[in-house]
Amino acid sequence: MEVINNPPNESWNRPHNIPEFRVDPVMVLIFSFLTCGLYLIYWNVKIAEVLNAVSEREIISTPLAVFSGCCLPVHVYFYYIIGKDGLPKVYKLTGELQKDQSTLLIVLGLLFPMAAAMIVQGDINRLYR
Repeated sequence: MEVINNPPNESWNRPHNIPEFRVDPVMVLIFSFLTCGLYLIYWNVKIAEVLNAVSEREIISTPLAVFSGCCLPVHVYFYYIIGKDGLPKVYKLTGELQKDQSTLLIVLGLLFPMAAAMIVQGDINRLYR
């Protein structure tokens, strides 16, 4: 009889086959500063993948995620969609209180997008507990 050890990062046993993108929120801030904001473009794409998997539909397309890293009005819309459509599904999956953070994310997305990214990343990390 052969014993098969399954690797711990299997995607089939996560709910809805959600891709794993677990990053410490402080590292999002550090990487964003070190790369002068370029890391946020990569982060936008990865968060879009996770939120699309959580929602089981495409709420944020990849071109929108890439373009939002380059253009401020689109960036504000990106955070609005995350707060309105993406995070409530995350809260539902994690069993947390449903809350609307779209206004907070819009304001922080305008003034300090790295802080908004840290908030979203902290909420996304709760999926992987």
